[in-house]
Amino acid sequence: MTFDMGSHTLIYLLLLILPISALIARRVPLVRILLSLASWIVIIGVVTVVIGQREQFDPYLQRVARMLKLDDQNVTGGETRIRMSADGHFWARVTVDGVPRRMLVDSGATVTALSVATAQAASLDVRKSMFPMILNTANGQINAQTASVRELRLGDIAARDLAVVVSPAFGDTDVLGMNFLSKLKSWRVEGNTLILTPHHPQDFT
Repeated sequence: MTFDMGSHTLIYLLLLILPISALIARRVPLVRILLSLASWIVIIGVVTVVIGQREQFDPYLQRVARMLKLDDQNVTGGETRIRMSADGHFWARVTVDGVPRRMLVDSGATVTALSVATAQAASLDVRKSMFPMILNTANGQINAQTASVRELRLGDIAARDLAVVVSPAFGDTDVLGMNFLSKLKSWRVEGNTLILTPHHPQDFT
């Protein structure tokens, strides 16, 4: 039996296609698994980023965070525990006269400092004086005005009539200083967790 050139070409194509098909058939499940894993990694990454900025969102997102056990701040046995963030700082989720904010806990700051945006959002009565307060910061001296927060809530802690300073120099950063920490029964750092213990724990649920 003789074969023409077209027959030989067809046979060669079949011999080439069969192993390629077998290879694809074996690898497609692996590709699907890898794509599925990549999709979940992206989803988890997005959820983690959103939860990290959840103070900008409504309280329902905070409930989702607790359900997913991704919460970095919780109340346990009359103590508020805050895990250290990736930047090496402790960031607390608070409400300033009802306005939710994320504040840096800084024991090196003598007084609690608020940005102008936070002071305005909380409708604070920022007092202007002829001789503004001068603060010494890592970036030099800055002028600041004073105000008072009727109630600052953090976990099971309620600090009332808390004196604060306000200045455009703070940018978008709000800082919890020693005048807040000194109102507590105790505070300490254990490992990567900041533990705040109030004199009279509050139940805000």
